Amino acid sequence: MLVTESFTDVPTATTPMRLHWFTPTLLLDPANASTKLCSILVFTEIYQVTGPVARFCRQIAAQGFLVASCESYHNFLEPGTVLAYDVPGTDLGNQLKKDKRLSSYDDDATTAITALLAHPNANGRVGVTGMCLGGHLAFRAAMDPRVGAAVCYFGTDIHSETLGAKPREAGEVESLARCSDIRGEILMIFGTKDPHVPRQGRRSIYDGLTEAKVDFTWMELKADHAFIRDESSKGT
Repeated sequence: MLVTESFTDVPTATTPMRLHWFTPTLLLDPANASTKLCSILVFTEIYQVTGPVARFCRQIAAQGFLVASCESYHNFLEPGTVLAYDVPGTDLGNQLKKDKRLSSYDDDATTAITALLAHPNANGRVGVTGMCLGGHLAFRAAMDPRVGAAVCYFGTDIHSETLGAKPREAGEVESLARCSDIRGEILMIFGTKDPHVPRQGRRSIYDGLTEAKVDFTWMELKADHAFIRDESSKGT
């Protein structure tokens, strides 16, 4: 299915956030104006909306979904900024990941989900997904009662509670401590050779979801971190 790409800048509690849209081209046909589709929000790695992330979004949209991906570092970077898959890009992405407030990440998710559901072709059903940083952000976004399903690829910093600025401000609660808020189904995918989420870290996430009685499916593959990327992948 052909996919049309666009972007909008939406207001948040801090600075405007760019949403990259990937929608089935058939929606441009007036005959399909009333067509309603499910929506998917894609959270990115620390590098923002890179080529691999955009292709990931296109693949989902080509299956008949409305897809949007947000730039998490709008608080710090110009709209449209993409960090390189190199040492400077990685260092900056990791630093910004720690500088941004947890409450700002949550506000971004709320804003993006609201924008998706406001799309004229949205049918009211929304899911979330993401990889690396985005895997964690999808995990937190799943706590929004409007989200029916989540797929989280090798989400970092969940077990270690190291996402976002410290010390925490009032109302900022760690992800595992809040996981009982997840109402939909969630799929957690990890690589057994991933140094960012070691075995004990994966165990704590699994146990936390189990104790909170979350409806989840767990998958571990013999792979390193970032194995889903089709560029600069660390592979299996």
